[in-house]
Amino acid sequence: MKVVTFGELMMRLVPPGYLRISQTDKLEMSFGGAEANVAVSLANYGADAVYVTRLPKNPIADYAVQQLRGLAVDTSKIVRGGERMGIYFVEKGASMRPSKVIYDRKFSSIAAIEPGMVDWGSVFDGADWFHWTGITPALSESAAAVTLEACKAAKAKGVTVSCDLNYRKNLWTREQAKKTMTELVKYVDVMIANEEDSGDVFGIHAEGADIESGKLSEVGYVNLAKKLSETFGSKKIAFTLRESFSANDNDWSGLLYDAAAGDYTRSRKYSIRIVDRVGGGDSFGGGLIYGLSSGMGDADAINFAVAASALKHTIEGDFNRVTLDEVKSLAGGSVSGRVQR
Repeated sequence: MKVVTFGELMMRLVPPGYLRISQTDKLEMSFGGAEANVAVSLANYGADAVYVTRLPKNPIADYAVQQLRGLAVDTSKIVRGGERMGIYFVEKGASMRPSKVIYDRKFSSIAAIEPGMVDWGSVFDGADWFHWTGITPALSESAAAVTLEACKAAKAKGVTVSCDLNYRKNLWTREQAKKTMTELVKYVDVMIANEEDSGDVFGIHAEGADIESGKLSEVGYVNLAKKLSETFGSKKIAFTLRESFSANDNDWSGLLYDAAAGDYTRSRKYSIRIVDRVGGGDSFGGGLIYGLSSGMGDADAINFAVAASALKHTIEGDFNRVTLDEVKSLAGGSVSGRVQR
């Protein structure tokens, strides 16, 4: 199974522990980015994961690529050029204080990417799946054009396309997002969303859901899935369902709607004590792609995806450093967290 992902790789800077930025003179460095996170998850499960981005030619970018290669991600299609990597800072929340993310990604190399810079024909040779998120076209008009270029090339090769809506209000307005994403999601077979993103991007909401209070409505999400599928033609719609009681404690589950059957599957629910929630949605996407592309039925695929992302919430950093067997064990019901000897 060969999966291609396309998006921005950034440097991540985090104060130690739960310190605020104003409390520290030290920042811990790692790397991450939505589509890179998905590629790492898939490589962990044994897939041929190919990551495409644009990075500058400097030692920091070299080190980032080295890290991805060390995690078995194919980096051979990365384009080099431009001025800088994007950076983001994370303050980890606790109790009623939410986590905070601060971006410094303007004028990054991938924001200046242009159509024709990536040889999508060779990228998609032998590929089974292509994944991108709504973050990538939000970076710039040219990045949106390259995303469209990639979607068309993938479809021309018969590749399944998935997208996580991932609306980022600091990158573009709702009006800009709706206009651009309405064109792009026409190419999407599997859409990943939540109530907030579908509302922000398309103005389509789940009735009876309130993300601030953590209230969820299963019927509301199923109706939302039907609306999205009918509007854009996606074959499957997946939702992450987060019930947030504090920055540390969440209930976590998922729902997968199949348009052809007109039916849905709700996953098992996990109560999680969060170590690091950044990348949680990406680990869900990686798990869902693996499940569906490896021949799992909808029930097994959504339960695999939710188990994978529940585990990610317990791991520092963007990348979900778990094995296929660890995810299968949790999805199979091993939830005690007992020491493995």
